[in-house]
Parts: sequence; structure tokens; C-alpha cells
Amino acid sequence: MGSAKNRNSAERKARIEEMRRAERARERRSRILTIAASTVVVVGLVVGAVVLVQTQSDDSDDTAADGKTTSGKFVTGEDGVKTWKGTLSRNHVTKTVKYPSQPPVGGDHNQVWMNCNGDVYTKELKNEHAVHSLEHGAVWVTYTSKAAEADVEKLAAKVKKTPYTLMSPVEGQADPIMLSAWGHQRSVTGADDPNVDKFFEKYVQGEQTPEKGAACTGGLPE
Repeated sequence: MGSAKNRNSAERKARIEEMRRAERARERRSRILTIAASTVVVVGLVVGAVVLVQTQSDDSDDTAADGKTTSGKFVTGEDGVKTWKGTLSRNHVTKTVKYPSQPPVGGDHNQVWMNCNGDVYTKELKNEHAVHSLEHGAVWVTYTSKAAEADVEKLAAKVKKTPYTLMSPVEGQADPIMLSAWGHQRSVTGADDPNVDKFFEKYVQGEQTPEKGAACTGGLPE
């Protein structure tokens, strides 16, 4: 009989120990689940914060890209040069900018400029890169398909031997041949128009340059 009591007592102890082990296992699982849930929440908060920052950054780019930081209008002087009267923003953006003129004479732009060390391009450029070249003091010669081929060739030859200039077609501009610098622009009748030399002399690295002396090499080659 004593032996039966001992067996019963041992069995109860074994059951109690098993229940304790099961309880400890449940507690461990509960802790693991709690930690996992907390981790998910933290990760979710981090991801949400990153998305929020990116969204705010994108919104900032959108504000710049919509031209809301550029305001004003052109005023034409007695010399025929149109000068932008107002504010030309200078933010670096990654999106397409809606400029108030074509070609643009300033405003938000891409952080990478077009090479403008006498570079002649045969294809249209992205305005955002060319505007950065203007910020460095370059003069941008642009033309449409209505420009005489002889004029295009003469202007290209002039650009190639003039540092801080670049040339490219811009089909959407108002006149066949136009010259642009930061905040300034004019149309010319052809390569032999004396206003071409006058514009180059005044605006190549001229007083209007926001970043005088900045490089016109080391940017985009095409």
C-alpha cells in the first residue's frame, strides 16, 4: 500500500512538473509573440516614417517643379534683350520643371549641368540640365528647323571656339534663332547679326551669372 502511495505521489509530482513545463513553454511563446508583434509595429512605424519623408521630399520637388518658386515676367529693353524681372529660383530638382519660357532663362534645375565649353549638340537637350549651364554663366544658342542651315553652321563654329557656350535645337521656341543667358534672352536674324557678338560679349560669364567661375566641363556630354 505504501508502494501505491509512493507511486501516486511520484505521478502527481510528474504531472505537476509537466504542467509547470507546459506553463513555462506557454510563457516563452507568449514573450516571443509579443516581441515579434512589437518588432512588426516598430518596423511599420519606421517604414511609415520613411514613406512620409519621401512623400514630403517629393512634394517639395513638386512645388519646385511646378515653378511656384519662380515668379515675374520678361521686360524688353531698348537693345532688344528681354530681361526677367522677378525671381528665378535655383533649387536642384530631379523632376521635369515647367518653365515660363522656351527656352528657359533660369529657375529650378537638375544638379547636373550640360557641358558648355563650346559644346554643340545636334539633339534637343533637357531644359533642366541646360538651365544649370546658364547658372554657371553660359550662353545657350538655340535654333529651330526654320533657321537657315548656313546660319546654324556659322553659329556652331562660333560656339565651338567660345568657352562657356553651348548650342542645340529647340523646336518649340518662338523664333528661328535665339540666345539665352541666366535671366536674359533675345532673338537674332542670323549668324551675321551684330547682336550675336554683343550678346556673347555681355553675357558669357557676365554680371548676371549666379555662379561665376563654376565649371562648364564635367557635366553631361550629350
